[in-house]
Amino acid sequence: MKKIFALAVLSLAMMPAAAQDTYENARLLGSDLNGTARYVGMGGALEALGADISTISTNPAGIGLFRHSNVSLSFGLVSQQDCKDFDNLGKTNMSFDQAGFVYSNRTGDASYLNFAFNYHKSRNFDQILSAANNMYMASMSKLAFAKGTLNSDNNGGYYWDMNKNGEIIGWRNKTSDERAWQYSQWDYLYFNTMNYDQKTNDALFVEADAYDFNRAHRGWISDFDFNLSGNINDRVFLGLTLGLHNVNYKGVSEYSENIIAADGHNRGVLTLSDERKITGNGVDVKVGAIFRPFEESPFRFGLSIASPIWYDLKSENWTNIYNHTDANWGYDKGYSGEYYEFKYYTPWKFGFSLGHTIGSEVALGASYEFTDYSASDARIRDGYDYYGNPDSYSDHEMKSNAEKSLKGGHLLKLGAEIKPDPSFAVRLGYNYVSPIYSKNGYRDTQLNSELNMYASTADYTNWDDTHRLTCGLGYKYENLNIDLAYQYSTTKGQFYPFQPNVDFVDPKPDTNGNMIYETNISTPTEVFNKRHQVLLTLTYTF
Repeated sequence: MKKIFALAVLSLAMMPAAAQDTYENARLLGSDLNGTARYVGMGGALEALGADISTISTNPAGIGLFRHSNVSLSFGLVSQQDCKDFDNLGKTNMSFDQAGFVYSNRTGDASYLNFAFNYHKSRNFDQILSAANNMYMASMSKLAFAKGTLNSDNNGGYYWDMNKNGEIIGWRNKTSDERAWQYSQWDYLYFNTMNYDQKTNDALFVEADAYDFNRAHRGWISDFDFNLSGNINDRVFLGLTLGLHNVNYKGVSEYSENIIAADGHNRGVLTLSDERKITGNGVDVKVGAIFRPFEESPFRFGLSIASPIWYDLKSENWTNIYNHTDANWGYDKGYSGEYYEFKYYTPWKFGFSLGHTIGSEVALGASYEFTDYSASDARIRDGYDYYGNPDSYSDHEMKSNAEKSLKGGHLLKLGAEIKPDPSFAVRLGYNYVSPIYSKNGYRDTQLNSELNMYASTADYTNWDDTHRLTCGLGYKYENLNIDLAYQYSTTKGQFYPFQPNVDFVDPKPDTNGNMIYETNISTPTEVFNKRHQVLLTLTYTF
């Protein structure tokens, strides 16, 4: 009976707490189109039109257009199309999306000072991601081995050897007693379970002809926004929002490879199972202005700036490797777990918007936002400052990787509302979200960054652009508004089980003494995220 190899907590007590790598952190970037049903139904293009509480987080000056106080509540269903159930996460899930109030206070004949609070779910992580494909003489075992042939962290790998506890560890070089940052949790699991022959004391690797991957994403980012806004003579509208953000993410994944022997026969399956949680809080500040340049015209334009979200986060993982092959030189199972705290700063966001109304029957809006996602900053916690606040510094290797793998993102929102009757409204909207991932970007496990050391998975997805189509209906009865919206969004991407390719020379020559040059090509799979949302908002005005 082969043994179970376990390492409950990696031995990192003498090292500062690290952040996560580029692709793990990118889950926190951007936001869904979510809020009130009126906002969603018009594609969110209300930044210059205002008078909707959802503009509190996009252009705070929009709250300054309220002339009456109100309270609102939004909830609905989110459903993913063309996916299979995994880890008991269903395709359709209920969602509590928004709750807030506006207090409108007249300060003059044509001036108001308004106060508002709003909760809304800026990200709904619920998603099932599945990918399967063939491979040619490649595997994560082979990638771990390849990094071990490089013998030094300066070469993008590590020097593997056994420590005093009988564990295979990747050291910075042959003479170092420090762990290489390129030696991740999954490297540790593969080397100690499959890549080391206990009988011959040799390193080796196995190859696969196919892989299968499934991950269930769960959780949300909740935004709590506090706003102060007002207007000057109904011509200039100004607003300020303080935002508090709460992150609650959980991802459960299984990655399996079909291992084959040199003669092509099936040796069984090797599976890496991972559960990761990311929790924490962040804060940001948003300012906005809306101008009505012509006194006799309802046309207006808006400007907005949002600071980075300064996140203080915690990550935890529980990772297992299962050896269901006929290989008899390793272990049946390996385990690794880790806990660490880190900081993450998102980029600045800039917005420009236009709005126009035709009588009380038609409202038209257009908004544009730009965010340079390559400027996102993963930061390493290294203690506390003089005042007892957590201190940190940027991981320059990972920041450079973010600059290569991420890029500027553009968001275009268009919306229209038509009221054939004062009590009834019809709405339409469209969003285009440009890709934030570079086509040549990848999750680089060879960076000399301690962020790599905490990685428990190697997969990544370069998501392409997103298209959102929305529509909605509104009905007003006395002081009560009932709004309904539908949203369809679609995104495709390229999934990779691990980084594209690492060339290396096998330390063991062939039977004729010739060097063997190896490749380890990661086969991509096209994946989709197609989502439907139905949203209901109840608003009472007083």
